[in-house]
Amino acid sequence: MEEFDVAVEGGLLRCVEWAGDGPAVIAAHGITANALSWAAVARALDGGVRLIAPDLRGRAGSAGIAGPFGMAAHAADVIAIADHLGLERVALAGHSMGGFVVTETAQRYPSRVSSVLLVDGGLPLPVPPGIDVDTALHATIGPAMRRLSMTFGSVDEYLDFFRANPALGKYWSEDVSEYVRRDFTGTGSSCVLDAIRADARDMLTAPAPAGFPLLGAVRGMQDEETGMYPAAVLEAAGAEIVPDVNHYTILLGKGAEVVADRIRSGLE
Repeated sequence: MEEFDVAVEGGLLRCVEWAGDGPAVIAAHGITANALSWAAVARALDGGVRLIAPDLRGRAGSAGIAGPFGMAAHAADVIAIADHLGLERVALAGHSMGGFVVTETAQRYPSRVSSVLLVDGGLPLPVPPGIDVDTALHATIGPAMRRLSMTFGSVDEYLDFFRANPALGKYWSEDVSEYVRRDFTGTGSSCVLDAIRADARDMLTAPAPAGFPLLGAVRGMQDEETGMYPAAVLEAAGAEIVPDVNHYTILLGKGAEVVADRIRSGLE
């Protein structure tokens, strides 16, 4: 794993790259996540794909970017990464909010995108129309949103907060630990609240994507039996349901092998 910066509007975007002999794939993470959410998938790809995952603007190593925020800015950042790497066309994968990032990129820059894979994300969120952004965020991502206004005395306290979530604590691994540590500033989360809110506004008004393969998790963000997307929503979208995973472990746990396999098949 190597890290590098890409000049984008507002500052420098930090990227993580796992080298591989095959084609390049740029992977976008969730709304309060970071690049290391893709570490287990990178391992499952076993060097057959060159995987590049940015810390999206307003998070982790890219928290210092001044803005703008929102999906259009993320899409421009994805293309900036491709330009930096000399890639005329590139495959994309997006988890959770990252699904909105990659569909926005494909819509705005269709000649630059060769394929798209959505991982439990990219579909309009099942919330009432006209709902306040913060209310929608607390309703959909719960503890992930609450931690942004919390302070922690040590990295161990921060890790314990994540372990208390049954969707993570029951499936804890070194990948999860490193993912959490990357977000910790010394007192709390690296996530910039203005970035989270701007991205959420775009997610709440995004149209349903068409024609992209979608992997869905059967369980949700607290390991509850109902996923982040209800089964009927996933079925209507033609999703492939990944068994025995939740919204996190579809990427950071046993679902990583399935995601890696679908990334490889999308490149064939």
